[in-house]
This record gives sequence, C-alpha cells and structure tokens, in this order.
Amino acid sequence: MKYVDEYRRPDVARALVDAVRGAATRRWTIMEVCGGQTHAILRAGLDELLAPAVELVHGPGCPVCVTPVELIDQAHAIASTPGVVLTSFGDMLRVPGSADDLLRCRARGADVRVVYSPLDALRLARELPARQVVFFAVGFETTAPATAVAVQQARRLGVTNFSVLCAHVRVPPAIEAVLQRPGRRVQGFLGPGHVCTVVGLDEYRPLAARYRVPIVVSGFEPVDLLEGTLRCVRQLEAGRHEVENQYSRVVPDGGNARSLALLADVFEAVDRPWRGIGSIPRSGLRLADAYADLDAARRFDVTTVAAREDPSCISGRVLAGDAKPTDCPAFGVGCTPERPLGATMVSAEGACAAYHAYGRRPPSAAPR
Repeated sequence: MKYVDEYRRPDVARALVDAVRGAATRRWTIMEVCGGQTHAILRAGLDELLAPAVELVHGPGCPVCVTPVELIDQAHAIASTPGVVLTSFGDMLRVPGSADDLLRCRARGADVRVVYSPLDALRLARELPARQVVFFAVGFETTAPATAVAVQQARRLGVTNFSVLCAHVRVPPAIEAVLQRPGRRVQGFLGPGHVCTVVGLDEYRPLAARYRVPIVVSGFEPVDLLEGTLRCVRQLEAGRHEVENQYSRVVPDGGNARSLALLADVFEAVDRPWRGIGSIPRSGLRLADAYADLDAARRFDVTTVAAREDPSCISGRVLAGDAKPTDCPAFGVGCTPERPLGATMVSAEGACAAYHAYGRRPPSAAPR
C-alpha cells in the first residue's frame, strides 16, 4: 500500500475481520495501548465488527489522562505565583485537579497560555525576560524529545527565566503494571505506533517473553488495527508471545537514534504516580541533575502540594483495562465533556471522550 486511503478500504477491512473471526477458536481480550488507536477503533466501529471473537479494551495510552492530580495541582500552584506565565498544550487546561482546572485559574487572573511546542514557550521566555515562563510538559516518549530540545536550547542560550514542569511518562512500565494486576483479563496488546517510532521495539521484547503475551505494534488506520489484531490472534492461537511490527512503514525496529540520545541526555527515569492507577516504578521522566536548575517543581518548591481525586470517577479502572467507560454510573450524566469528572472525559485521546463522541451508551440507556 502507498496512500493512506488504502488503509481505509472497506473491502480490505471486511476481509481482515473475516480472517480474525476465522482464526479465533475462542474469545480473546486484546488491549490497544494508545488513545489515538482507541478513537480510531470506535470511529470505525472495529470493536463491534470484531465481537464476539475479540474484545478490545482500552489501556493507559492517553498521557493527559494519566497525569496525576499532584502534578495538576503543582501546575495550578505555579500558575498562581505572581510573575509566572504557565504554558501548556490546550488539552491540559480543562483537566481537573483537586479543586479546579487551569482554565479557572486563568479566569481568576493567572497568566496561562496555550502553546503548540515547548520551543514556543522558550521563545516567550526570551520575549519576556522579567517573567518566569514555565512549560507544563506532558506526553509519552513521543513528545519528550521536543521538550529535551527546548531544555538544551535554554541552557545553550543562557535563558534563566525558563523552566519545565515535567509530566512525561514511559509506556513499557505501564504495560508491565497492567500485566501485573491481579485477575488481569488482557491476553495481548496492540502496541503504540507513535511511541515506538521514537523508542523502537527493544523494551517490549522482555515484556512479551516474561509475561508470555504477544505485542503487535500497530498503526492508526482501520486496516492497520485490524491487521494488528489478526497478527495478535494468530499468536494467541499458536501459543506464541513475540513482538511484531505491523507499522513498519513508520516504526524502525531500533527507534530514532537522535531522539533516544536527547532523552538520555536530558531526562532520567523515576517512579511516577499515574492518575487512578498508582505509582509505577521507573515510569516517569524528570530532568536529569545536570538540568535541575530548569526543573520548575524544584524552582518553585511545589513538590509537597497535597492532592485529592474525585471518588466517583472510575477512570483508573478504565485506564487499566478493568472497566469500560459505560460501566461508570456517571458516564454521560454527571460526567460529560462539558462537565468532566476525570481526565479520560477531557482529553482528545481519552477513552470516555471517545465513547461519548461516537455515541456509545450503557445498555440501559439504549433507545427502546
């Protein structure tokens, strides 16, 4: 295939659905890790087409959704500090913290601005030398190299009024946390294509071998996802547990060497709490000691900010694959995109937002 619309061909998709159904001798539970994959699956109705041969469940693949309340509250505290400009991507502004979100902070007078790149935040710091400019850095290994470039440039240019509140997280430890959950239902994974574009496949091979699960790195179009599912089912049926690269047109097995060098220079892996899931060892990134002066959490001394999660939100169970958004009593009633209780309803990649956008409703809410 050469053009993207070829990965959306209905005849090819139908043939792959038939192949999955023909290959499956029992019902298999497969988790797609990336939130972008979740939206693509629901938009095309792939989960319904594959049932009952395959149940697709949704993983912790939305970095906005898994950003812990503690870090959201730290961002609020920094934004409320006189003389500070807090910058972030737009989908972070409505994510609720313990009390409110960054949009409400801005309504009360905080200088909170949307940027499209960490380099935009660095440029703003150079334009406003009398202000402290903080970039709230959120994302998996996909976006972390861009943050690393901004940090390196700030150091090279001697920009002292720029810092980063780092919420970057790593996917392989999250997959391992899912695999270690008591009574887990997940039997195979569709791996995150964009993350693997940066990091490659090497970190996933020990997970597949240790936990005896297939991991098929997949793209984001219907044919990608169906082919990835077929490969995963064939492995499960054969008792194999290997890492396969369905998305080879984009993902090199070894990842991106320049991006990996940036990550190794600027960051170090640390234990990190994931919203609704808990602490996962070595799943977070923070600025290495050589760049500690650019760490906003240390600069503004907000590391002890207390946090409180809304007890009615089940996003943690959704992110871990233990529940579907429609299992939540508040879904579409007390929790909507306009008035979200949790991050999975806010983010453009959140599973709850996807279910709401594509008309999925609890069985009790179905029209009679």
